[in-house]
Amino acid sequence: MTPVGRRTVIGAAGAAAAAAAAGPGAAAAAADAAPAGPPPPRGLRLPELWAHDPFIVAHRRHGHYFLYLRNRPEATGIPGTGTLLYRSRDLVTWQGPWSVFTVPDGAWAADGGWAPEVHHHAGKWYLFLTLHDEEQTLAEPPDVLIRTYRRGTSVAVADSPYGPFRLLDPGRPHTPDTFMSLDGTLFVEDGEPWLVYAHEWIQRLDGTMEAIRLRPDLSGTTGDPVHLFRASGAPWLETRLATDEAALPPYVTDGPQLFRSRTGELLMLWSTYLGPAGTQGYVQTQARSRSGTLAGPWDLLPVLVGDNAGHGMPFRTFDGTLMLVLHRPFGSPDSRAKLYELHDAGDRFTLGRRRKDLDGGD
Repeated sequence: MTPVGRRTVIGAAGAAAAAAAAGPGAAAAAADAAPAGPPPPRGLRLPELWAHDPFIVAHRRHGHYFLYLRNRPEATGIPGTGTLLYRSRDLVTWQGPWSVFTVPDGAWAADGGWAPEVHHHAGKWYLFLTLHDEEQTLAEPPDVLIRTYRRGTSVAVADSPYGPFRLLDPGRPHTPDTFMSLDGTLFVEDGEPWLVYAHEWIQRLDGTMEAIRLRPDLSGTTGDPVHLFRASGAPWLETRLATDEAALPPYVTDGPQLFRSRTGELLMLWSTYLGPAGTQGYVQTQARSRSGTLAGPWDLLPVLVGDNAGHGMPFRTFDGTLMLVLHRPFGSPDSRAKLYELHDAGDRFTLGRRRKDLDGGD
């Protein structure tokens, strides 16, 4: 990708105030408008954009698809750990990046910025992303097999999908402070918001999916974490736990994404590794709650997409087609966003055709 240089994102406060005086509909439209300032490049294709853990919001009122990605300063020329936004009307050509979030000075961690995802909830836009600080040790050998350090999901808020987002709690992550966790996502069950996240295999050895209840304004959490399932429950894995670091990758949990199916089933997309010591690569898989609720119990289903691809999320196009966006391959700097049609079979997802016409891939 050609470096685009640093751009200053200028808020549209004056326009928003004027729109508010004109009525709530106009105010909402103004809040969703792109920031003032020099427009970023147009006509980009997905093969030009480094993409790891891609997340797409289909914004019907705006008429755009918003793609959120982690900033890589060495590729974009935009400094800092943060989140970028690209937009498209057709999923083919994209404009961007807009810088929507940068980790502020003094935050509990300044590295990572992994797996950014944006949700509209209770009239606000919320950014979930994973941060870490390798200098803040949690435990180290011989007390544990692998050294662990502070890693968790933080939540930021904005009035617009373009940001600027601000951390709700700069002093700590929303995930439990002593956990090494990542990839937090929002799920609302019976009107109550939950943070669903992956508890790292590095700390657990057998990675888990867990959830913790959020406050109504998402400013923090309440109660204790709830265990959902273990990575070793996947049908292609042996249940015997590994005894050395080299054999651990198959017990990874990554990228939870919740979806209510057409028959009311609760499904989850998630990712892990396949084969002995993860030698068959990263995979996109899925799970189903037997109770139809977050509490489960959860059945882990066969792999949906292999070929070193994963961390996918479902979204619908403006014509109602259910789609899957994920990244392939796993490693940087080659990782790119790939698009598939996705079918809701009620009790599971089934994979449709690869949309190379959209993602421009091989």
